Amino acid sequence: MHTPTPALVQQRQVILRRLFGEHHSWLRERLRARLGCPDDAADMASETFAQIVAMPTPHTIREPRALLTTIAKRLMYDTWRRRDLERAYLEALAAQPEPVAPSPQERLLVLETLEAIDRMLDGLSPRARTAFLCSQLDGMKYADIAEQLGVSTIRVRQYVAKGIMLCCRTLVE
Repeated sequence: MHTPTPALVQQRQVILRRLFGEHHSWLRERLRARLGCPDDAADMASETFAQIVAMPTPHTIREPRALLTTIAKRLMYDTWRRRDLERAYLEALAAQPEPVAPSPQERLLVLETLEAIDRMLDGLSPRARTAFLCSQLDGMKYADIAEQLGVSTIRVRQYVAKGIMLCCRTLVE
């Protein structure tokens, strides 16, 4: 691996400081307006800049605000999806009789597993995701899923196959 020279390290630091100085307040305010919470906005802006710092070549950024907006939007959507997953899981837990309720550690493991599955299925359309989950988690028959989604049974089979391929590809990586 190539070790950068002190001059390159210093140049990188100057670029990162400039990006932060010129755009951090702008991004934080934009996120505050979108999220409605200054603390969440500050956290999201920090995470966005952490991803910029992790980039190997920040000097190639030509449109910093466009890139920052794209990264921040992806982080917001990931956060919202994670909250939706957690909310759905907690609602399902609330419907369980008390003796069946899992421990806090088990809940955390289940939430982490759900998030991992959600990331695996990220490339699927909403219909394909629904078909895959109905098939694999609910054990529904393809014909029933097709009727529910208003598509053909063959399309459901394709959706499920694509979901299985994404899971297998993720597990192999």
